Amino acid sequence: MRDLNTVFSLFILVVSLFVNGINGENPYRFYTWKITYGDIYPLGVKQQGILINGQFPGPQIDCVTNDNLIVSVYNYLNEPFLLSWNGLQQRKNSWQDGVSGTNCPIPPRRNFTYLLQAKDQIGSFYYFPSLGFHKAAGGFGSIKISSRPGIPVPFPPPAGDYTVLAGDWFKRSHRQLTLISEAGHNLPFPDGLLINGHGWNGYTFTVDQGKTYRFRISNVGIATSINFRIQGHTMKLVEVEGSHTLQNTYSSMDLHLGQSCSVLFTADQVPKDYYFTVSSRFTSPVLTTTAILHYSNSFSRVSGPPPGGPTTEIGSSLNQARSIRWNLTASGPRPNPQGSYHYGMIKTSRTIILANSAPIINGKQRYAVNSVSYVQADTPLKLADHFKIGGVFNLGSMPDKPSWGNGYLATSVMAADFRAYIEIVFQNWEDSVQSWHIDGYSFFVVGMDGGQWTPTSRSGYNLRDTVARSTIQVYPKSWTAIYMALDNVGMWNIRSENWARQYLGQQFYLRVYTSSNSFRDEYPIPKNALLCGRASGRRTRPL
Repeated sequence: MRDLNTVFSLFILVVSLFVNGINGENPYRFYTWKITYGDIYPLGVKQQGILINGQFPGPQIDCVTNDNLIVSVYNYLNEPFLLSWNGLQQRKNSWQDGVSGTNCPIPPRRNFTYLLQAKDQIGSFYYFPSLGFHKAAGGFGSIKISSRPGIPVPFPPPAGDYTVLAGDWFKRSHRQLTLISEAGHNLPFPDGLLINGHGWNGYTFTVDQGKTYRFRISNVGIATSINFRIQGHTMKLVEVEGSHTLQNTYSSMDLHLGQSCSVLFTADQVPKDYYFTVSSRFTSPVLTTTAILHYSNSFSRVSGPPPGGPTTEIGSSLNQARSIRWNLTASGPRPNPQGSYHYGMIKTSRTIILANSAPIINGKQRYAVNSVSYVQADTPLKLADHFKIGGVFNLGSMPDKPSWGNGYLATSVMAADFRAYIEIVFQNWEDSVQSWHIDGYSFFVVGMDGGQWTPTSRSGYNLRDTVARSTIQVYPKSWTAIYMALDNVGMWNIRSENWARQYLGQQFYLRVYTSSNSFRDEYPIPKNALLCGRASGRRTRPL
């Protein structure tokens, strides 16, 4: 009898691991995070920030391809809270995506444990709080995914690996920014820029002369594109959101909202202190902040103004974006649509054109995609879909093409078929740069240009070595086109990374569907999933 009980217990354990989609061959990394308010002074003014384990920015997730990440989050705020994972693809697992369309918020004084996997990914990403304007109060941190041992990396190991979380910052609280947006007003101009939570010269990177270092930079702001540069030094781009790139050299780099990249630089100048400079792009006035690049054998402090950078010119930014190419000879995880790396040789089955707009609806400023301004449902869409709860969303609520009609409110969801290979065109007729992110995917940026996209625009596509990434910019009165293999079943958020636009409706969900009901295609609902709205009182699963 004891032997039978032992066998049964082992069987249950094996089934549990299988059902949860956890790969027992890969290491586990455990994190316990306490989310609290705390006093911070990023621009010299006391503010109430969102801290993780008392830190602003939050702790870095440092892992290796295919590692299992167990992140237990305790919410000590007096309001609901959610974390999302910008660029982490959540393979077969949109249950863990951490946005309002997939997850119930973590209530105050409650805990939720995310079960994530860095599945087939390398590179530089970040996490952030996804509800309301929490992102404007902190709660973000970096995610570093290294290649597995034995997998060649296309550059020698650097002497150091630094993280740079940069972006705009407001002295107003996240609650004030929420009220301004909900009243139908535009957000004020940001009060400054931060580098790793600090203002002017508030952070120092120490380097040894003659050695090469890696900087992983993410734009974690909510309103502005940025440009970064290192005084007196050039930088070599080596990675963009999980893709090894051709190693082009730049004197400065643009980074749009939500984007991440890695550069190498060599400390090959006269030993002294230099400025690491970040400034806003396409804004008037131009915001600037600096950190210190300190040579370890330096006795000279920085002096004079920081190096100037590009300001409102679009052409130089467009040319730089087009110059970013995929390193086809590099090893490591790659997007693999339908078993082929030759993304340009696969015929697309569907073209989706997405046009952003800024309509006035019911007397208030809203933002829209194809005239639809997203309204959050009372139940997460993923839960409504799983439990077959009617009346939460309609799969026909998000059109494939712009209607150019008046804006209207809806819980917009677009239907899509698993394993389809699609073309998406982002069309921007406004005067500001747009930045778009797609959860759950890495896509191929095949083209961008000014004016109206037409089918003849395909003649200029890069169908050989464009970079694969998860966040892309669209310049004013311009378009950007991507190819994407729908190889990840789930409910996935497509959103503006300009947070006021996202909050006021410039987002929707893509439901990538298969009828197979197989764990091979999608993991089952987590046993610990929080249930709310019309899903309250339901059961997740027994194992």
